[in-house]
Amino acid sequence: MNKKYFISLSIAAALTIGSLPTLATTASANSSVEDLKKQQDDVSSKKEEVNGKINEKKSQIDQTISKQKDIQSQISEISTKLKDTETKIAEKTKEIDETTAKINKLKADIEELKKKIEERNELLKERARAIQEKGGSANYLDVLLGAESFGDFINRVTAVNTIVSADKKIMDEQKRDQDELEKKQAEVEKELGDLESSKANLESLKQDLDSQKAKKAELFKQLEAQQASLKVEKADLEQESNELSKMEHQLEGEIQAEQARLAELARQREIERKRQAEAEAAKRAAAQKQATSSSSGGSSSAPAAVAPSAPVSAGAWTAPASGTITTNFGWDTLNGKQRFHYGTDIAARGSVPISAAADGYVIKSHYSSSYGNVVYITHSINGQMYTTVYAHMSSSLVSQGQAVNKGDQIGYMGNTGYSFGQHLHFELYRGSWSASHSNAVNPRQYINF
Repeated sequence: MNKKYFISLSIAAALTIGSLPTLATTASANSSVEDLKKQQDDVSSKKEEVNGKINEKKSQIDQTISKQKDIQSQISEISTKLKDTETKIAEKTKEIDETTAKINKLKADIEELKKKIEERNELLKERARAIQEKGGSANYLDVLLGAESFGDFINRVTAVNTIVSADKKIMDEQKRDQDELEKKQAEVEKELGDLESSKANLESLKQDLDSQKAKKAELFKQLEAQQASLKVEKADLEQESNELSKMEHQLEGEIQAEQARLAELARQREIERKRQAEAEAAKRAAAQKQATSSSSGGSSSAPAAVAPSAPVSAGAWTAPASGTITTNFGWDTLNGKQRFHYGTDIAARGSVPISAAADGYVIKSHYSSSYGNVVYITHSINGQMYTTVYAHMSSSLVSQGQAVNKGDQIGYMGNTGYSFGQHLHFELYRGSWSASHSNAVNPRQYINF
């Protein structure tokens, strides 16, 4: 298990443990589930990030494998060239051996030719000595002039020509053999030089191919090491992703448990609210009875009757109270001045119940100099957060942190705070409540009054 996993697991565990609400803390009841959901979202976001890294590692591994295949192909191609080059080197070596054998044979022929040349040289030397001893070319003339008859002269001329021709033939053969010897030597030496040069080029090519093959093999080893490292990193990330999935499921269980706890808390509070409402109703009835019995038949006014709660509508929203709409959302005139009214006013006589407009949690219930007795409730509907405000109530029946259902009674209509007559001032915000009212919306967009 890698260090990254320990870090992420420790942080998430610290968030989970540090933010769980206690059963006795009602003030944090509305935020405990949201905190858990936020932690779950953080874990899911981290998981998505890790899964993205896993996909990145997969892509890198695929790229490395592709490079390895390419390198293997190149090594195979170089090996084929090496094999071909080695074959050519072997052929050149064979040709060099054959040429060397030719050279050795030629050397033997040259030795024989040298012997012949030497013999001819000796013969020419003897002829030269004989000519010198007998007076050179003048001796031939004496031979011719010493003829005793014409026939003898012809014989002498034939004899001289034969001698001269023989000497010339020996000299021509000598020159031809020498030229042939030089030619064969030049040809063989050139052939041998070409073969040795070709072999040297092939050996240089082989050395270069060996070097390329070694480099490719080293690169292949590096890619193998890189692939192994990427696989380890991918395995670590997959383990981290699995642990994050476990944390997601764990948080989901904690959310369900917390929702069940809050539901039970809301049920208990509803029981208590109903008990208090019944006690207050009994108190009001007793007060009304006492007022009626103490009346002497004069002109005292009758106490206000308790009005019925507004009917609960289908869907996510319902009207918060029964009565007449006296002021709508938007521009209107108050005391002769134009103003923007950020809510909807509902007015009615008597003791008028106020109900929660949707399921949610009470985030504030207090007295304000402007709103009077006011209750703020937060709602989460289809993933969107809303806040509703119920102002100028005569009294509130709920407290901060309490869970409420749509249609649950939260208080009575009144005339507290900056108000001119009994009514409910109802505001609806898309998001959290803000003093600037910048995100206030017309309640009629959601509620059919």
